Amino acid sequence: MSKVFPRIGRRRALQGAAAGFVAFGLLLWWLLPLGEAPPRGTITFSTGTLRGVYQEYGERLRTELAKDMPGLKVKLVQSAGSYENVQRVATGRADFTIAAADAVETYELNDGKGAGRLRGVARLYDDYVQLVVPRDSGISSVAQLRHKRVAIGLPNSGVRLIANRVLRAAGIDPAKDITPVSDGIDTGPDQLRRGQIDAFFWSGGLPTKGLLDLADKFSYTFVPIEGSLVTKLHTESEAALYYRATNMPESAYPSIQAGTTVPTIAVSNVLMTRKDMDPRLTEWVTRTVIKSRDDIGNHVHSAQLVDLRTAIYTDPLPLQEGARRYYRSVKP
Repeated sequence: MSKVFPRIGRRRALQGAAAGFVAFGLLLWWLLPLGEAPPRGTITFSTGTLRGVYQEYGERLRTELAKDMPGLKVKLVQSAGSYENVQRVATGRADFTIAAADAVETYELNDGKGAGRLRGVARLYDDYVQLVVPRDSGISSVAQLRHKRVAIGLPNSGVRLIANRVLRAAGIDPAKDITPVSDGIDTGPDQLRRGQIDAFFWSGGLPTKGLLDLADKFSYTFVPIEGSLVTKLHTESEAALYYRATNMPESAYPSIQAGTTVPTIAVSNVLMTRKDMDPRLTEWVTRTVIKSRDDIGNHVHSAQLVDLRTAIYTDPLPLQEGARRYYRSVKP
C-alpha cells in the first residue's frame, strides 16, 4: 500500500487537523477565563502548627494552585493559629490564610489594625473543639479540670480563645484555677502521653492527624462539652455566637470513640484575604479551592466538606471582589 496520501486525502487531513486546533483553542478558552494567561507572582499563605489541619490543607492547596497557576509561587508560613493568621493578613504580613470565624470576629471587636481590610474568599469546613484526657484520668466534664495542668493552645491561637471561653463558662478561671500550659497540636499529644499535662484543648477539622497518631500509641478519651455550656457562651461574647452545639461523629476517631458521639462545639473556618488583593488572582484562587475539593479531600478529610453552595457564606467577612466574580460566574 502506498504511504502517500491521495490529493483529496491530504486536504481532508489538513482540514481535520485545523479543526482539531480550533477545538483545542476553544477548550483552552473555556478553561482559562477570557482566554487570559494564569496570574503570576508570589503570595504568602499563613497556615498553622505542624500536625494541624491548617498546615496540611495549606500544603495541599499549594500543590493544586501550582497546577492551575504554574507561574505563581506560594510561600507557606507556619503560625500559632487563627488569631495570628488574622493579624498577619490584616497587617499585610500574609496574603491569604484560614481562620475560625470567632477569631475573625474577636479581632474586629478588638479594633485590630487593618481589620476593615479583611475579606472572605470561601467558607471551608468546621473546626471541632476536642478536649483530650487520658482514658484512666477520671475526668468527665470541663468543671473537673480545676487544679489540673491543661494545655490551652499557643498564644494568639484560635484554640486559646475557645479554651479560655469554655473554661470561664464552666466557672474556671484559666489564670488561677488551672495550671495553663502553652501547648498546641504539635506538642500536646506527646506531653499528654508522657504525663506532663492532664488535658489539652484542640480545635480543628476532623480527624486531625496529631490525634490519629496519638491513638496508635496511647489510650485517651474526649471530655464532652455539653450544649448548656454553649448556650451560656452565647450570652458572654459576641464572638461566641459563631459557636454551635454539635456532636463529634463516631467515625472521627473510631479506635478511641468506640461507636459513640461526643457533644462539643463547632465553628466555621474561612479562607480569607484583603480588600486590596488583586481580584483576578483571588478569582483564580477561589476557583482552585472549589474544584480541588476532592483531590485535597483525599488527604485532608475535612476538606471534603467544602461546598460551592455554602462557600459564599464567609461571615463575619464580606466577600472579596475576585471571589464574588467567581461565584457569579458559576451561578446556575
